[in-house]
Amino acid sequence: MVAKNNQAPTTLVVILSLLWWWLFGVVATVMAQSNHGTTTRVVKVGAVLDVGGGGMVGKMGLNSITMCINDFYVSNPHYKTRLQLILRDSQRDLVTAAAQVVDLIKKEQVEAVMGPVTTMEAMFVINLGDKAHVPILTFSATCSSLSSLHTPYFFQIAQQDTTQVEAISSIIQAFGWKEVVPIYVDNTYGQGLIPSLTNSLQKAYIRVPYLTPVDYSASDDAIEKELYKLMTMQTRVFVVHMTPPLGTRLFSIAKTIGMMDQGYVWILTDGMANFFNSLDSSVMESMEGVLGVRPYIPRTKQLLDFRARWKRHFLRDNPTLVDINLNALGIWAYDATTALAMAGLIRNMDDKNSTITAYSTSKENLGTIIWPGDSYSVPKGWQIPTNSIKLKIGVPVKACGYTEFVKIIHDPVTNSTKVSGFCIDVFNAVVEALPYALPFQFIPFEKSNGEMAGTYDDLISQVYYGNFDAVVGDTTITANRSSYVDFTLPYTESGVTMVVPIRDNRKKNAWAFLKPLTWDLWVTTFCTFVFIGFVVWVLEHRINNHFRGPLPYQIGTSLWFSFSTMVFSHQEKVESNCGRFVVIVWVFVVQILVQSYTASLTSLLTVEQLNPANTDVYQLLRNQLNVGYLEGSFVRGILKDMGFKDEQLKVYNSVEECNDLFTKGSANGGIDAAFDEVPYVMHLLGTYCSKYAMVEPRFKTGGFGFVFPKGSPLVGDISRAILNVSEGSKMRRIENAWLNGSSSCINNNAQVSSSTSLGLESFWGLFLVVGVSCILALIIFLATFLYQHRDIILSNHDRSHSSLKRRIGTLLTTFNERDLSSHTFKKSDSSVTCSPKSASASINCPPISPSSYTESNFSVSPDPHRYYATHHQHKATHEHAPITNRTDANFQVT
Repeated sequence: MVAKNNQAPTTLVVILSLLWWWLFGVVATVMAQSNHGTTTRVVKVGAVLDVGGGGMVGKMGLNSITMCINDFYVSNPHYKTRLQLILRDSQRDLVTAAAQVVDLIKKEQVEAVMGPVTTMEAMFVINLGDKAHVPILTFSATCSSLSSLHTPYFFQIAQQDTTQVEAISSIIQAFGWKEVVPIYVDNTYGQGLIPSLTNSLQKAYIRVPYLTPVDYSASDDAIEKELYKLMTMQTRVFVVHMTPPLGTRLFSIAKTIGMMDQGYVWILTDGMANFFNSLDSSVMESMEGVLGVRPYIPRTKQLLDFRARWKRHFLRDNPTLVDINLNALGIWAYDATTALAMAGLIRNMDDKNSTITAYSTSKENLGTIIWPGDSYSVPKGWQIPTNSIKLKIGVPVKACGYTEFVKIIHDPVTNSTKVSGFCIDVFNAVVEALPYALPFQFIPFEKSNGEMAGTYDDLISQVYYGNFDAVVGDTTITANRSSYVDFTLPYTESGVTMVVPIRDNRKKNAWAFLKPLTWDLWVTTFCTFVFIGFVVWVLEHRINNHFRGPLPYQIGTSLWFSFSTMVFSHQEKVESNCGRFVVIVWVFVVQILVQSYTASLTSLLTVEQLNPANTDVYQLLRNQLNVGYLEGSFVRGILKDMGFKDEQLKVYNSVEECNDLFTKGSANGGIDAAFDEVPYVMHLLGTYCSKYAMVEPRFKTGGFGFVFPKGSPLVGDISRAILNVSEGSKMRRIENAWLNGSSSCINNNAQVSSSTSLGLESFWGLFLVVGVSCILALIIFLATFLYQHRDIILSNHDRSHSSLKRRIGTLLTTFNERDLSSHTFKKSDSSVTCSPKSASASINCPPISPSSYTESNFSVSPDPHRYYATHHQHKATHEHAPITNRTDANFQVT
């Protein structure tokens, strides 16, 4: 299939206008000499064409040139100039073509040169013609970059490649394709079209994800490798801009590897489409289904007659090329020759006598210019557009609730529509941050009755179909939507979360003070208290009066001392160094435990005040509780995927309806949880302070973004402007104006999660330090005790069982006795003594009994709760003490 291009210059008037401005003059004597019967003048014209081998374009051009020379002078016998064609073969080589042009200019003294065939040859030869002031005419080089050389001696008769890009874009746009990959020959000819093509496609919002250049001399393996690379990508629409030799190889390989099957789209430029009628049948078979564009030439009777004559003339000179047919290049060659024949060209070799002013880049040589708009001032060359076509921006319609995001008000008096809201203010702020003006108008997506004309997906699809240029509103960025439209960066927090009611359990739980610690930590702490009391008792029993006395008293004192360290209220002094070491370590651990408990209890009571009613979505599923979602939201699909049934799903349209459903509960047809996007949840929390809370899980989404067509150049600029607005204070002011509500809420946007108790795993290191300290102190004490009483251990060499029991009993008895060497008891001995000789009315000694050899005597102090032990009397003293009967029951106070 070939698309026709109506922009082809088919008349000789256009071609003559290109030639006429560089002419130095017209031979004035031609007409005068014709009246006197003078002879004709020969004008030498060179032609550098590829006529050897398989040069199809060169042979086609040569046939048209020779036909034109014969036809022109038969039709115009009065012309006194005759074109003499001097042919040179370029052999499809750049250097050879340049050498042939130099030869024609220097040796043959030609007045003009026709050709060369390719763009590369033309770019090289143009400089030669410019230096020699010899016109160069090309009928086959179509690259648009040739016109940028700005030389008066080069004429590009062929239609430029850039004229076909709009036709290609129209074809792609008509079929709704959104991505295209250009495949082009990697030289000046192929590269010249790509900038114009990509620019045209971008204007039509058609993406060009990547480019595929192919070297002109690439091997079949290299071409196959590039095609396989394209097969691994998603795009299946390709635009091929190549010469026929390379293009036919490419399509043959594509046919072999399966890239000409269903699902692929191939579009050809006129570089190959011009030769469709001349391609081999096997090549045409490999290109079935390919679309192409080429210049449009009307099918007139004159054209049909000329085509038939051209075919006969061509076969006469080339009898083996039966498949070659006339195309646009042959017609352009015929027209170029006609233009040369009609011109009688003159070269002025005397520059000194020339009256033509040389070209200058200085504007002082120009006269006064009246610029557009009747202005004499020189335009600055750029201007921010202010009067361009306004963007048609679709906005959703919020009929019932959440009008804080988008609010539409129709004024029947003025027949105008006012659009406002959080999303609208954000977009206006973003547009103001752009470095250029962006005219737009908001168009509500609504029916005649004022309701929204579909879902959000329907609204976004209007951008895909071209009915809207953009969409502004609370539109969420999702993977499915981004496959056919482009989103800007999000301007809100992203995610879908669960919101549940809050209940206060502080007054309903009398044992809340036990929750900061786990049961294993409570038990371990209690056992450690008891163990510390035992260790301190062992270390202090023999040297400290506070840890002596009856067994119940000693147990109570030890436990009292251990537990009182928790509040630092113990009064008992610790005398031994080992005991002090243990107490110091234990007090440090107790301090950490107490502070951790206090912090955990404070946090627990605060969390309990905001304890969510449900924190587990699977509990909602197990109990078959109802959940809510915003009408028209994609959240319904998420809930269905999670396993919620249709009867469990309840719809709401506003925060008020959501609150009513929560008030009813699942038992009364309401809900126990709602799933919504974070901006909507934040608005709910701002409206109902301390009544609801966000809890896990949170499902990732892209947040709210503005919608544009695929490949829109505005996406990048708008996204950068969103970052500028978000990082400033303007976004916070917009949020405060629309989403925070009228009441003052304290950090209602924070998520609430269940509090966890402190466990043993967080403190086992501290208990390990305490245990090691206690065991070390006990080892030191035991070693010292055994060393001091080594005589008891070594007093008897009898190793019998009964002897071992006696020694152990003696050691236990010694451990239970007071350590008379302790400084505590030495101080008591120096202050109080009791003997019959020192007895007086004020000091009464207790009676001595036989049991006093093994038991300590106690006296009652004025404080009935304190006991003080008297010194154990030496055995010899008790043996000689007189025994008297006493009626005084009071004991001595020490």
